[in-house]
Parts: sequence; structure tokens; C-alpha cells
Amino acid sequence: MSPAELMVVILCGGRGTRLQERTQSIPKPLVEIGGRPIVAHVIDIYAAQGFRRFLLCTGYKGELVERFARAEPWPAGVEVTCRDTGLDTPTGGRTLAGALAVGEEPFCLTYADGVADIDLSALLTAHRSHGGLATMTVVRPELQFGVAELDDADPAHPRVRGFREKPRAEQWVNGGFFVFEAGVRDYLAEDSVLEREPLERLAAAGELHAYRHEGFWDCMDTYKDAVLLNDLWEQGLAPWKARTPA
Repeated sequence: MSPAELMVVILCGGRGTRLQERTQSIPKPLVEIGGRPIVAHVIDIYAAQGFRRFLLCTGYKGELVERFARAEPWPAGVEVTCRDTGLDTPTGGRTLAGALAVGEEPFCLTYADGVADIDLSALLTAHRSHGGLATMTVVRPELQFGVAELDDADPAHPRVRGFREKPRAEQWVNGGFFVFEAGVRDYLAEDSVLEREPLERLAAAGELHAYRHEGFWDCMDTYKDAVLLNDLWEQGLAPWKARTPA
């Protein structure tokens, strides 16, 4: 299927408890980066690369997300709809609701709070090449702090050789931007947390593959993250912006 035919399911239902400075009056997907809700940036990333169908799985203050989706002047041909998936439904349950709405077709899924300069065509190609049920984009985020580099010649009293400012993590982590086949429904339940049992079971069954994204990725998890993303946007240094429609 082409990008234009694939549904993009976006998880928009969480409470955003680590962003309480912003989310007491609005849901996390509507927290603004550069004057636009972050969920709009996520949609733009996909729309700029040919995707046209979007389903927002809402929960906390979902009526505000739906109101925004109806009022926003999306690019020509882009269709954004909402589905109320319950106030306290975990991510696996919201994913199941999205999968059931899509039907027997493969679909993309991501979070409403993560942006990246990801090549979605390359992601789809990787997914189709391995034949498994699921592909998860993995990233190596920047560490929050700088690190000290030690000379271990004397383990009891190591010398500090220098410092590195906020290096990338050595391990790969879940960056969202999934591609799923309809069969993932068999691994989901209404009370499941996507990042736990469903993904663990898919991995154990050999059905979960990783797509490495080496470029920019960030997740608006805290107020500090929101400030950072806004600063990048205002300075004209937002890597994901280059892929969005004019």
C-alpha cells in the first residue's frame, strides 16, 4: 500500500502528568510548539511524505483535540478524524481501538508528543522487507547530562580525561513511528500497555523488528522538553520542520 492509502493512528489520550504546567487546562497533544499544537507537527511530518489518513485516539480532554482537528485547515487531501478511546485506557487498549477501526489493513502508529526528521518511506520499505507483523523505530536520544570520561588505568583513583556534553545514549530505545500489520490485534488487549506485554510478546514470537533512526528525535515528555523544542523552532533549527508543508 502507498502512504496515501495507509492510516496513521496517533495516540492522543494520555494525561501528560509530567507536563502539568501545561496540561491542567489542555491535553498534552495540544501543547504548542512554535504556535501550533505538537500533534499538528506530528501530522505534518507524515503529510509532507504523502500520508493522507489520520485517526487520533483520544482520551483526556478529548473533546478539545476533536475541536482542534475539525477547525484546523489541513493540507489538501488530508483527512483527520478522532475516536474516543476512554479516559484511562492504556496505550495498548488505545492501539487496539485504532487497529479495529482500521480493519484488515496494515497501519502506522505513533505518539502525539514525538517529532523526528525520519524518512518514513525508508521505514515502510524496511517493514515490507522482513515480513513480520511489526516494525518499531528505535533511536538513541541525547542524554540529559554531560558525561565525564575516565582513565581506568588506576581503577581505585581514575583520572578524569575530559568531558562530553550530552552525548547520545549507547542503547536504542522505542521512538514510536511504528508500522503494524492487522495481526497485531492478537497481541493487544483493552487493558494492555503497548510498551510492555504486547511488544514483549511480539518480540518473543520473532514478529517485532527494529528500524534504526540515526537522525533527530525528541519527545515532549516534560516542561523542559517543551521549552527545548520551542527554542529550536524559534531559532529556525527544528530538524523536523524541513519535512513539513509550507
